[in-house]
Amino acid sequence: MQFRRFIRRRVEGDPLRYRDLHNALVAANMGITLDRYLLRTFLASGLFGLFCAASGYLVMNLLSLPQFHIGIHNIFRLGIPALALTGTTVMILQVVLTAVIFVLAADAAYLFFLYYPSLVKKNRATRINLLLHNAVSYMYALRRGGAQMVTIFRSISENAAIYGEVVHEFRRVVRDTDYFGYDLITALRNLQETTPSEKLQEFVQDLISVIESGGDVLAFLETRVRMYQEDARFEQKTFLSTLQMAAESYVVLFVAAPLFLIIVMVVMGFVSSAPVMQLSIVIYLLVPVGSLFFILAIDAVSIKTETVEKYTEARWLHEFDDVRVDKQAGNEPLFRRLEHYDKMKAFRSFLRHPLRAFLIEPNRTFYVTVPAALAYVLLTLLATPAYPDLEILIDVLDDHLIVALLIVLLPFGIFHQLWRKKVMDLEASIPEFLHRLSGINQVGLTLAQAIQVLVKADLGVLTYEIRKIQRDIDWGASVQDALVRFEVRIRTPTIARVVTLITTASRMTGDIGEVLNIAARDAAISENLKRERRSEMFIYTAIVYLVFIVFLFVVAVIDTQFLSVLAEINALAAGDLVAGPVPLGNTPIITFERLLYHGCLIQALFSGLIAGQMGEGSLRAGVKHAAVMLIIALVVFTVVI
Repeated sequence: MQFRRFIRRRVEGDPLRYRDLHNALVAANMGITLDRYLLRTFLASGLFGLFCAASGYLVMNLLSLPQFHIGIHNIFRLGIPALALTGTTVMILQVVLTAVIFVLAADAAYLFFLYYPSLVKKNRATRINLLLHNAVSYMYALRRGGAQMVTIFRSISENAAIYGEVVHEFRRVVRDTDYFGYDLITALRNLQETTPSEKLQEFVQDLISVIESGGDVLAFLETRVRMYQEDARFEQKTFLSTLQMAAESYVVLFVAAPLFLIIVMVVMGFVSSAPVMQLSIVIYLLVPVGSLFFILAIDAVSIKTETVEKYTEARWLHEFDDVRVDKQAGNEPLFRRLEHYDKMKAFRSFLRHPLRAFLIEPNRTFYVTVPAALAYVLLTLLATPAYPDLEILIDVLDDHLIVALLIVLLPFGIFHQLWRKKVMDLEASIPEFLHRLSGINQVGLTLAQAIQVLVKADLGVLTYEIRKIQRDIDWGASVQDALVRFEVRIRTPTIARVVTLITTASRMTGDIGEVLNIAARDAAISENLKRERRSEMFIYTAIVYLVFIVFLFVVAVIDTQFLSVLAEINALAAGDLVAGPVPLGNTPIITFERLLYHGCLIQALFSGLIAGQMGEGSLRAGVKHAAVMLIIALVVFTVVI
């Protein structure tokens, strides 16, 4: 409590010192006050410094100090006293170095936490810019239906799962008007001052000018929709440039650099003692941790396009609470049979079409594959004899562990790819569907009549879904409910935005032809951007595959042509062949083979995930690439070598 008061007095005493940090916290929407964030920053920095200092002290006690000499010739023949490192001197040096490590680590952590809100702010600005044109299209649809601006902001604030970070910004307007009592202009000015996006700042500023001057807000929104749709292509190119730079950085840092280190360390094992510990750190720590940080960095600048959460509200009606209910005897077995039927309905549907459940939700494959993989591992452990040499035991078991991992990854990758292909085909048909819907609506037919006409049209994969929509309407559902059911079945951001736009506009007016035109143009632009991303990043996905194959080829050459020759030379130099595993230096050659094999497997797993993350914008899409690369590595090391 006292420390928090000290921080608060420090902030109040010098407000300019932390002004940028306070603005970054607000723009980043982190939901924390400045003094509390500084308190957590000081505590986290201190704990990190203590951890690094304790780790450094333990390392200095476990490892001996290296022998070194100063390579400066005493040409002036100065009398320099000899320095002897006694036990007390060593202890003093350790304490001083521990203190230095604490200060440097704590200061580095402190600077990072001070800069972290700025990183989040830039990330939010990118996300806002990429989704602003969709949100403005939604605002235009509501304004065309006659809604007031406050109602528009309140409506869009309820769709955070669809419009992302833009909604969180517009919620500030709703908060200021509903809870703080501000008028709309003041709330918009507050949003203009706090938003991290320059594009949103410009939009809000122009919107304020139009409202204050009494201009046509509908025409302004229509103009901005068209302008932002064109700007989306530039934003996409900027994002693709970032991904291209990230792909090149990954190839250099986490594929080429580890391969170079492996070659150097193998050569070092021939000319001196084998650096097994250093090689293990590179393979088991450097590559996985670096790849995970790289995946998180790519995920931080990307928009999640996998799933959309759709919340429904359930209400219990009590209109007839005063009506007396008479329970008749003899109906209990019927109710029990009905409940039993409801429970068994889903199970029977799964038994009739088992693969359909996995195509609808690929995550369900884990319910089958994970127990199968665990059973396979358990049977393998029970069937494996007790080998006295640990290296031989690892060499026997690691292949079976990879097979178990493939049992989990391969079905998920296959079903996810089939699901993704279906979704891509559906989204590719959305622009044509909206164009035709708009044309039919503009000639005077209602939305339900337009859907009835489109049932007879050929729209590819989407035709089957349109028939489902028409069936729901024939069975008594409204057009809005039928479209929402279509959205729930597919669950993609593009379809969710289109359905939300159409249903909201149709509730306000029957003449939604222009809204449908904008939605069609927006869907067409989104589809073109996706196609551009796939074509641009396909070459980098291919590069990841080629680099992995080169990595695998070099490691295989080292294993078959280099290690065996070096082992024979060492054995001949010793005068006779040694019994047991052939050593390379002081380390058995089987240890080096195991490290190289595991290095290829780890590289295959993370290279596949990163290929999916960059090429298709989804870590789940990288599972199939990881499975393919693991199969290639497994075949090369178990069949070819």
